[in-house]
Amino acid sequence: MPVAVPEKRPKLNREQLMQLIAPLQFDASVYPLFIVGIRGYYRNTLGKPRVNDRGIYDDAIFLVSPRVFKSFNANTDPSVYRVQTNSKKGIATLMPGVYYCYRFSIHKGKTAYPAICQRMGPVNITRDGLNKVFKGDFGINIHKGGYNSTSSEGCQTIFPAQWDEFYNLAKSEAENLYAGKWKTKIIPYILIQNTGQI
Repeated sequence: MPVAVPEKRPKLNREQLMQLIAPLQFDASVYPLFIVGIRGYYRNTLGKPRVNDRGIYDDAIFLVSPRVFKSFNANTDPSVYRVQTNSKKGIATLMPGVYYCYRFSIHKGKTAYPAICQRMGPVNITRDGLNKVFKGDFGINIHKGGYNSTSSEGCQTIFPAQWDEFYNLAKSEAENLYAGKWKTKIIPYILIQNTGQI
């Protein structure tokens, strides 16, 4: 069964997005290419009202650079809920924050393909069933989701029909800004929670 996705893309403009992340004191002059995720962007219009659901594309991701401002339908939550068992850990959920640890690399899921991956440092997560924050390298990547699942065990996923546009535009902007060093440069990822400010 196809996963729910909004009919249109997120509508925030650059000024509105920059106001939302202003309290985080992010310096776009130092990191001119960055990504912003908004968890629960469609929390009032998709899924259960006023709830950030799992397993649907009710979130938003924005790709931002001096030349580009583009929005994408996305998922910033795990696809399912699973607590820790003897053989598996509880599913990870990335906590809101600014993460200076993403760069272009290879996402190694069922098939390996280029994506934007957590390779340069730790992130903060929670795990289903545990009231605790964990800090570390968990492979919380930004990659392509699926049509029948958001394809996430903690990763941030883009609706598949929009993935190629997202990745190719990010790569093009990285090459424009960083030339031959584009694969090694940090692409900050900022995740915020919609608590009603949108």
